[in-house]
Amino acid sequence: MSSIAELSPTPLWKHFAKLCEIPRPSKHEEKVVAYIIDFCKERGLDVKLDQIGNVIIKKPATPGMEDRKTLAMQSHVDMVPQKNADTDHDFLKDPIKAYIDGDWVTAEGTTLGADNGIGVAAILALLESTDIPHPPLEALLTIDEEAGMTGAKHLQPGHFEAELLLNLDTEDEGELYVGCAGGVDINISMPYTAESVPSDHKAFRLSVRGLRGGHSGLDIDKGRGNANKIANRIIDIAHRELSGLRIAGLDGGSLRNAIPRESFSTLTVPAGNAGRLMEIVLQESAVIKAELDNEAKLDIALDETEAPSSIMDRDTQQRLVRAVRACPNGVERMSSDLEGVAETSNNLARVVTEHDGSDHQVRIQCLVRSLSDSARDDHALNVAATFQLAGADTSLDNPYPGWTPNMQSPLLALMKDVYKDMTGAEPAVKVIHAGLECGLLAKPYPHWDMVSFGPTIRRAHSPEERAHIQSVANFWDYFLRVVQATPASHR
Repeated sequence: MSSIAELSPTPLWKHFAKLCEIPRPSKHEEKVVAYIIDFCKERGLDVKLDQIGNVIIKKPATPGMEDRKTLAMQSHVDMVPQKNADTDHDFLKDPIKAYIDGDWVTAEGTTLGADNGIGVAAILALLESTDIPHPPLEALLTIDEEAGMTGAKHLQPGHFEAELLLNLDTEDEGELYVGCAGGVDINISMPYTAESVPSDHKAFRLSVRGLRGGHSGLDIDKGRGNANKIANRIIDIAHRELSGLRIAGLDGGSLRNAIPRESFSTLTVPAGNAGRLMEIVLQESAVIKAELDNEAKLDIALDETEAPSSIMDRDTQQRLVRAVRACPNGVERMSSDLEGVAETSNNLARVVTEHDGSDHQVRIQCLVRSLSDSARDDHALNVAATFQLAGADTSLDNPYPGWTPNMQSPLLALMKDVYKDMTGAEPAVKVIHAGLECGLLAKPYPHWDMVSFGPTIRRAHSPEERAHIQSVANFWDYFLRVVQATPASHR
């Protein structure tokens, strides 16, 4: 079998294959939105865009299901655009090259977009169907979930009649999610003075590659390496021994919600210290690899490169390196109420030098998550203070709330019963450290009874993202059973 569109269930996979053909990185969803609108109009579905650009679709009940409660379904249309450094791919133009790898579907050198393309495909497949019994349906396909939850944040009341909502955006079969973490971005700017490169200096490129990366919520508790922290650690140790070491450029990480897998630093040292710099990198690389025994593909290299046009002034360089070293990264606190669940964390996501004419800046971005909004804000201020003490400008942006669990949810009880009837086992009921849109959706629609679920997806937000084929089939079967078990309306 050569095409993912031929996989079972075909109604779902054919739509996912089509989504892979349409560029849809966060904040650039116009092509996929246009496709979905045309799809709905061709099938006579009621479709509209709200004021922010979310797609809202409605479909009447099939005969005999008119008395059931209206059911809303929700997924986001955007995807995380991550690729390996050696992959030639333009996320604004090129299709995702998805392929079958044994029991999984994955992509060539990029994120797959199963997060949340599988959920979108399931909704489209149900809306397209003519032979699947269902209650009155409403669908909400949001924009820009991955880069700011813009669609959910600006959703207005009055669009929906549903009392129940299925969010199809989690990544473990057999698990039902009823709560999630909130988050806040920390944006940091540190100006620096560009200086000329001394004539006796040699330039080197320090590369940190091969880390597993992953989702900064789902995977933050797994002890994976952070490329920004690793590169800065080596630079700091070399800086302490080699007084002539200078930073010319930094480019680490890519997205606020992805654990950084790669970092590239341009450094200069007096020619006489070049050999010692190489020794330091080799020594520290061995130490770091021994510590991170779960990062088998970690590759740290130092290669001579062309001389840069300028270097960072010494004072800023020292403050920057110390601040990045001090910056909290990873899990800050585990939940005392939910065993094995992270309560509060920070992802040191992005460290990059930028220049526009004579203006030179180091830009740093972090994402703090927490199950507690107060702990989220407190930890964000701690992270910001680390860089404020180093003279940087900081701002806390794009805060979004967590989703408070309702263990007495009637929808949850129904879904547990359906799962047990289907499999003979009890589903796990969980709270997730990642950010789901449900917390934001509850603001305009506080009456919504919501549960989130999905198939097994691994390594989301990284080029190793993959969806388990049999799990997708099981998810589709379960989804349809829940849809058809929607209770009667008491209105």
